[in-house]
Amino acid sequence: MPFQKDGKRDYKRELAWEHKHKKTRVKDRAQRNAARSTVAKSKGVKATSIKGDVGHKKAVSKGGKNSLSNLFVQDSGKNRSFSRTKKGAMKSETSKRERSRKR
Repeated sequence: MPFQKDGKRDYKRELAWEHKHKKTRVKDRAQRNAARSTVAKSKGVKATSIKGDVGHKKAVSKGGKNSLSNLFVQDSGKNRSFSRTKKGAMKSETSKRERSRKR
């Protein structure tokens, strides 16, 4: 790991790097956690007991919201298989798996 020395992780240095280089990273993580919490509350369970990822029907980066009507639980492989640009943005809201299934 880049922020590890003598087998111990330097959290302060890692967080400082995130704030400097990835300005929206903390906000994005908080938004993902909030989405997971919303789904968990609706099901009456803890957020940690949800198996899989919480996906958005319309991606947040494409204008979607974190409302319950836009959230659903899905397999982690399906949620993480979207084509990306060089900067990491999604090319399409339809994953490769979904596109191949439609044919």
